[in-house]
Amino acid sequence: MERALPIVLVAGRPNVGKSRLFNRLAGRNLALVADQPGLTRDRREVEVRLAGRDVILADTAGLEETAPESLAGRMLAATGGALAGADLVLFVIDARAGVTAADEHFARWLRRLGRKVLVVANKAEGRGGAVAALEAHALGFGAPIAVSAEHGEGVGTLMDAVADALPAPAEPPATAGAAEPERPIRLAIVGRPNAGKSTLLNRLLGEERVLTGPEPGITRDPVSALLRADEGAGFELIDTAGLRRRSKVEEGVERLAAGAALETLRMAEIVAVVVDAAEGLHDQDLTLARLVEREGRGIVLVLNKWDEVADRSATRRAIGERLETSLAQLRGIAVVPLSALTGAGVAGLLPAVRAAHAVWNRRVPTAALNRWFEEALAAHPPPLVGGRRLKLRYITEAKARPPTFLVFGTRAEATPEDYRRYLVNGLRQSFDLPGTPIRLGFRGTVNPYAETAG
Repeated sequence: MERALPIVLVAGRPNVGKSRLFNRLAGRNLALVADQPGLTRDRREVEVRLAGRDVILADTAGLEETAPESLAGRMLAATGGALAGADLVLFVIDARAGVTAADEHFARWLRRLGRKVLVVANKAEGRGGAVAALEAHALGFGAPIAVSAEHGEGVGTLMDAVADALPAPAEPPATAGAAEPERPIRLAIVGRPNAGKSTLLNRLLGEERVLTGPEPGITRDPVSALLRADEGAGFELIDTAGLRRRSKVEEGVERLAAGAALETLRMAEIVAVVVDAAEGLHDQDLTLARLVEREGRGIVLVLNKWDEVADRSATRRAIGERLETSLAQLRGIAVVPLSALTGAGVAGLLPAVRAAHAVWNRRVPTAALNRWFEEALAAHPPPLVGGRRLKLRYITEAKARPPTFLVFGTRAEATPEDYRRYLVNGLRQSFDLPGTPIRLGFRGTVNPYAETAG
């Protein structure tokens, strides 16, 4: 059985520098950072090594006392649930502001929860900041640790303190001869605002992992979670901020969130483009799908809110026709209708993702590839270009992820676009490559007599 890593959770009031500290401890910029309170809304987790200890480090929303039904109230409830499962809490305060009434309030809350706590006095640059941090002794959790997440001061001391505060690691079980577990499939969930992406993530995980609600744009940071499988590879699911047309994206937080979502898309293996089926397939949905294709990621189209569609046959037909005319470069794309809210049809999503992943990784044997190539050239010979016929000689698969092929021949690089599409369509049909990006390059062979000809 896999050993569970200890969870180290970063908590505190809004704007005390939690996300900046999270990024500093993680060693990379994972959480959005801006001079705006309440930027982080969902718990963000990453496996890191701190002073020789492997831990799950978690960033959380700022602690605010507010009405339970409000967005801030739901954020507080989610953070409370995360705190209950933490092995160690890094309670961050602003050393410049000193200990506030809100800090004292949430310190009492942490004591009631019975969690082990380290107080981190952030923004304690220089000697004066370290002196100011001493005020945090009054919170009753022992000596505070003065750091500057922005400048890196005191972070090494904090890592050592984290390692010392955690219980000793259990001895790993004997694994001699055991097979390495398969790496999880990295699945990004993208779509327009309010398409139901976060509801879908929660449904797949079977828990309220990320915030949902009627307010558009709740999700800001990409939120990842691991979904294990009984057989085969599991899934690393990444929820992202809703993506609108570029001209409508506002400066500031929304632009930061959109940039993080696009970066997540580029790092994914498979992308689930979530569409509000009740509204139909919008131009922006197609734009997202084309972006996925350009980035070379595998793709599955999710028709969410299927339970709200009145005429399902007509909707499927209309969407199919739109895909055929506007997304021909992904012919055969998997389309999964479901309702993330009720759970209907959700069981069909992950098998479709596995199938798309297998196609995205497919290798075609060179011998079979060139037999097909000869037949394709015979059935439809290459056209004349500049009065001379192209001589395409052979083809090879350069790599998978996505399937990428190279054609070699005299003046092969001059092959017209329509003939390139003919070959791509033939590859897709003959080698069962539905709905995945296909890359086809052309390399001309050098004529050694070209310089002396004439």
